[in-house]
Amino acid sequence: MFSRRDFLKQATLISLAPTVPAFLAETARGSVPSADDRILVVIQLSGGNDGLNMLVPYADENYFRLRPKIAIAKDRVARLNDAVGLNPAMRDAADLFRDGRLSIVQGVGYPNPNKSHEVSMAIWQTARFDPTEHRSYGWIGRALDEAPAARGAGPSALLVGSDLPPVAIRGRRSVAAALDSLDDMAVSKSSRPHLSAAGASDESLAAFVHRSTLDALTTADRLQQAAKQTHASAAPPDSELAGRLALIARLIKSDFGARVYYAMQSGYDTHAFQRDTHDRLLRELSQALRFFLDDLKRAKLDERVVVLAFSEFGRRVDENASEGTDHGTAAPVLLAGAKIKSGLHGASPKLPSVAGVDPVASTDFRQVYQDVLTKWLNVPAEGVLNGKFPSLNLL
Repeated sequence: MFSRRDFLKQATLISLAPTVPAFLAETARGSVPSADDRILVVIQLSGGNDGLNMLVPYADENYFRLRPKIAIAKDRVARLNDAVGLNPAMRDAADLFRDGRLSIVQGVGYPNPNKSHEVSMAIWQTARFDPTEHRSYGWIGRALDEAPAARGAGPSALLVGSDLPPVAIRGRRSVAAALDSLDDMAVSKSSRPHLSAAGASDESLAAFVHRSTLDALTTADRLQQAAKQTHASAAPPDSELAGRLALIARLIKSDFGARVYYAMQSGYDTHAFQRDTHDRLLRELSQALRFFLDDLKRAKLDERVVVLAFSEFGRRVDENASEGTDHGTAAPVLLAGAKIKSGLHGASPKLPSVAGVDPVASTDFRQVYQDVLTKWLNVPAEGVLNGKFPSLNLL
């Protein structure tokens, strides 16, 4: 008998299962992907990343005028051109940039920006501005609905971490899952329900539960197999994000089959005493990103993977009285990998000369998504993004 405890143990695997039984969606899904299919890894920088102290406009005197205490000194910036450079804590990211494996899209945002964490993150995750759509399907989920199904009945998208699964990966047909550790998915043989692939085949709720449970158990088996496999790898840097990316790398090397992996790094809501916290977060992001790409390169898998890092908004240009920054608008988006077109893309936003004025985004985030969808995942983007946008030629 499959107990309630056993079911709850698998709940993360089926919590984002499609809202219709899988057998009803088979005709709408494509063929099984091959082992050479491309993979997208998304890193969500939660809280509102201060893009101006990440990609520092060191040649703009307004930056130093409005940030007398928290600005990064000109002589410490890792210069990328004669106008901007990376925070010195991002030395590993600067090396990736010089190595041709990092692209930075400047001034990314959207029209009529919203400074609420919840609303702005929902806009980024759904690529929709109507609040009634913010709890339905995400941009990744909608894209995977149109893509071939994952191999071996596994999920098409996988959140790695202890966070709640984001709306971004929720689709109508595609299956998304979440786990924090490979050990989380262990299910003993004695506790498994007695199910067969030839079980309930009608369109009833029982059939849906039967199929969903089979999918969950199959995914658990695949994760257990991944846990047993050993792959030579250096120890990851000592941070939560690096550990999550190390697990994603392990799953990719095990050919787990997901098309999209998702991880989060929190702490970017730096309203007070920003410098130490923000520098630490950027250092952890930079180190984790380089470790991940180098690890996949050693495994000869780096050409299959692109990483996208974003935040829900940037911060104000002017620092506040607590040596922090308040919610702003535009911020950089990072793309990394062996196949991206490295360098700086988009225009750096013009900084105001007085406090209380936000810079205007020069690039719509849906332009980034469109390039990722059409040029990397090979998915038509117009329906996913509810529009067509000028290409940034990022890939």
